[in-house]
Amino acid sequence: MSDFARRLGTGGAFPTKLHRTPHRKRRRQKHAHGFTVVELLIVIAILLTIASMAIPNLLAAINMARVARAVSEIHTLEDAITDYLVINGQFPDTLADVGYGGYLDPWGNPYEYLNHATMKGNGKARKDRFLVPLNSDYDLYSVGKDGLSVSPITAKASQDDIIRASDGSYDGLASQF
Repeated sequence: MSDFARRLGTGGAFPTKLHRTPHRKRRRQKHAHGFTVVELLIVIAILLTIASMAIPNLLAAINMARVARAVSEIHTLEDAITDYLVINGQFPDTLADVGYGGYLDPWGNPYEYLNHATMKGNGKARKDRFLVPLNSDYDLYSVGKDGLSVSPITAKASQDDIIRASDGSYDGLASQF
């Protein structure tokens, strides 16, 4: 008897038909291929909720970075103006005199400068809420995000300006001065 026949349990002869044990009919399950519309809508709602919380924070961080960059650039311009004063004995009439004529702030606007001794430059005299000048030597500022500015820094158009005040003791947002 062959080994194969022994395994089949047929004695020694090969059966003409193999006996199969009856198998249960398997229920065909519908396999889901992909997501349902409800699942997709839930995922989209979750993503939109997360985005609605993250985007304002991202925009605020970008604006703070631009303000910090403008303050840093105003410090650089102050150093160049001080060097010019030491060499020439007077303040420059324009930022072009110190090599920063076409220099733009982080929002793409030119920096504003006004020499108080000669009243020359591309800027205006800046004043506080009591209309007292912010500086006695020169004014240097960025018109900020909105690109608008008026003389008193308390006006709405000037609140986002990055200013130099108190003869260089303060550099920062006009709204925080």
